[in-house]
Amino acid sequence: MRNYAVLTDSTCDLPQELAEKHHIDILCFKIALDGEGYTERVDFTAEQFCDMLRKTDGLPTTSQVTQYEFTEQFERYAAQGVQDVLYISICASGSGTNAAAHAASEQFHADHPDSPMRIAIVDSHCYSMGYGMQVCEAEEMLSQGKPMDEVVAYLEDMFARREILLAAYTLNVIRKSGRISAAAAIAGGLLGIHPIFTLNDGVSEVVKKVRGEKHVVSSMVEIFAQRMTPGKPYYIGVADHKYEQEYVEACTKAVGYSPALVFHLGCAVCSNTGPEAVGLIYEGEKRAR
Repeated sequence: MRNYAVLTDSTCDLPQELAEKHHIDILCFKIALDGEGYTERVDFTAEQFCDMLRKTDGLPTTSQVTQYEFTEQFERYAAQGVQDVLYISICASGSGTNAAAHAASEQFHADHPDSPMRIAIVDSHCYSMGYGMQVCEAEEMLSQGKPMDEVVAYLEDMFARREILLAAYTLNVIRKSGRISAAAAIAGGLLGIHPIFTLNDGVSEVVKKVRGEKHVVSSMVEIFAQRMTPGKPYYIGVADHKYEQEYVEACTKAVGYSPALVFHLGCAVCSNTGPEAVGLIYEGEKRAR
């Protein structure tokens, strides 16, 4: 029996088969759309969520994982005899989920002052597979007997290097989410302009505006190849698999090797970019915290 547990939240976009392979526990965000409430990964898949976005004029809203949910999970671990818990969270500046985990940890230790169970909480400072793969790597390190302090130090170093580059092919959801102004969205739609932006440390920044859909791939890959650390694994996230082949081929040609994984973007990203988006996730230069 394992004496450790690795926990994350559904914004990691970790494919279910990888979560099961690495024994990752996932607490899921709640989503509200058109007056209906849903639970991510339970009531729909990422593909189904994007289909829902295409059919609605409304804007989805997400609800963080609560302190109560974390408390229940920590109690279950304690009952199972777990000694070390590692929780890797969505960017703390973009969600109260990380704070809820800290509050639950403090409450657990107050309620169980003699419990030997230790709880480590790591802020990923990012979204989606920007931390999904590191959750798997952390579990592998723990399974090899690496001490928790070493695993946490590795994660914090990696998250200071992780970058996300996103392209939005439609602007309706971005306009409604407030990422860009309504006027800019309308003008962009009329002129065929597509924004490319980074999402690093919870801050989105438009780095290029591309006119014409056919130029989006080349522009994305050019920026990606300039910013990534050569030889390191990278990942491609798509909101629609129709974009998959051209991005795989373009990225492979640009850097000389294939992506480590192609995955479907989940609710957190698509709720802000829309159902026609592509993300490139890679390791760049280390940023100061």
